[in-house]
Amino acid sequence: MNQYEVMYVIDPTLEDSARTELINRFSDLVKKNGGEVDRVDEWGKRRLAYAIQYKTEGYYVLMYIKAPAELPREIERNMQISDSVLRYLTVRYEGELPAKREPLKPYAPREAAEAPAAEAAPAEEAPVEVPAADVQPVDDEKPESEAE
Repeated sequence: MNQYEVMYVIDPTLEDSARTELINRFSDLVKKNGGEVDRVDEWGKRRLAYAIQYKTEGYYVLMYIKAPAELPREIERNMQISDSVLRYLTVRYEGELPAKREPLKPYAPREAAEAPAAEAAPAEEAPVEVPAADVQPVDDEKPESEAE
């Protein structure tokens, strides 16, 4: 059996119960077709890079599975039929199961993020020392033509 990573984006307007049912439906599809689900990571609602079906947000789900070679095609066929799935991608990978990612912090406007940095006292700059050979004497006296 091969290892696969299945990422799909669900319509964010779906209710929680319908979303959970959809995620469980894809997990059950894997189990019924001879595969096994290693882990399902729900990343939650994220902003899309571009609008899909006039939606600017999507609910991201990442599923790690072990399955026979024919199963990814069946999973993608079912995702294509489902109106609630905006986008999907299945990738085969080698090696160990990656560590679970920590959820990202909520989006904060830039003004709020920059405010604490502006309140901090500015660091004093160290004086720049010039070698004595480069220093030229300065005449404090004005030239005679400017004195009058």
